[in-house]
Amino acid sequence: MTLTKRDVLRGAGLAGLGVVGAACSRAATSTEEATPSPALAPMTGNAVPISAEERRARIAKAQGLMAEQGLDAILIEPGAAMTYFSGVQWGRSERLTALVIPREGEIGVVTPYFEEPSVRESLKVGGDVRTWHEHESPFAVVRSILDDRGVPGSGRVGLEESVRYFVADGLASVAPQIEITSGAGVTRGCRMFKSPAEIALMQMASDVTLAAYRHVAPQIAAGMSNRDISALMTGAMGALGARPGFALVLLGEASAYPHGTGRPQAVEEGGIVLMDCGCTVEGYQADISRTMVFGEPTARQREVWNTVKRGQELAMETAETGVPAGRVDDTVRAYYTSLGYGPDYATPGLSHRLGHGIGMEGHEPVNFVRGEETLLQPGMCFSNEPGLYIFGEFGVRLEDCLYMKEDGPVLFSALSKSIDDPFAA
Repeated sequence: MTLTKRDVLRGAGLAGLGVVGAACSRAATSTEEATPSPALAPMTGNAVPISAEERRARIAKAQGLMAEQGLDAILIEPGAAMTYFSGVQWGRSERLTALVIPREGEIGVVTPYFEEPSVRESLKVGGDVRTWHEHESPFAVVRSILDDRGVPGSGRVGLEESVRYFVADGLASVAPQIEITSGAGVTRGCRMFKSPAEIALMQMASDVTLAAYRHVAPQIAAGMSNRDISALMTGAMGALGARPGFALVLLGEASAYPHGTGRPQAVEEGGIVLMDCGCTVEGYQADISRTMVFGEPTARQREVWNTVKRGQELAMETAETGVPAGRVDDTVRAYYTSLGYGPDYATPGLSHRLGHGIGMEGHEPVNFVRGEETLLQPGMCFSNEPGLYIFGEFGVRLEDCLYMKEDGPVLFSALSKSIDDPFAA
């Protein structure tokens, strides 16, 4: 089939880069003026932010889990978990800003005095913000919140799993009798299970990312660098109304290394183009990978690509509600091993876990990885990315994210159809 430049640049129903790339290569050497790419219009106008009511329900759930787990409070530093419960969007520094969620009573926020107005800008629930001056201990302020909420001097305080050591040490200095322990059971027990509102935002982020792929693919031309293509994706995701997250582009041999290489890369005829990209909508992320060929794929490229596609399908077939998360990785890895890849995590083969949790962060607990016994339950979200990597040659990664329902997994983005048509409608 022969495509004109108009076919290549048409916004709907784009053919795969195996064909599109060849057409782009021809267009790049033509003296005829290229047809401009279709304009991008924002897709996120109907995005509904997480409501204050939902945040209060999250806090109530956390308090219930604290009661079950024998915790009197949990402490959280700035990051996704703080935003999840309170709405506060803040960065970490040597000056402590922290969220305290007691088992009973209102949440409290601790922050430097001069940061209070800025912190309050994004606070969605609660109003107890306590400050400290530069010569004072922020941990004494944390202690005051615990005291006011009735946390006993010998109580148990859980720390969100990413809290830094200096915070634990500082809290111990002002409350030496308090038992400081992990609060991961509480925060994971809330954040791993996405609500319909969260699912809707992740769906929108996936839709934007896939639309950006369809916009950018026809613009790829011979000689472009990986940075050139990454810039196109970043611009497209932003123009479509999302916050660009990442746009990893690996060309040729670099595709054999999952997170790339520092060596120069350029699009070449017959070369692999592996793209791993995602954006954020109202704090919720997408993560989609596509692997294509610029020009006509070789038989070997097709074979590896089709094997990865079958791996994705096996993962979907295995990821049933009630199944241990690790079994999804085990099933696909066994299939690859039967074809001579591996064994285990060795290359040529699948050198990384099959998938990771996703939500407000690109990588969240738990993972599709060997030995993970957590049972799949409704509301959990994962990536499905069983790549194959052949050092010194090329790699193939296809990645689509899914969420669990009672009757099994549901994809946020449809699986690629073929190496010639990687963008399913």
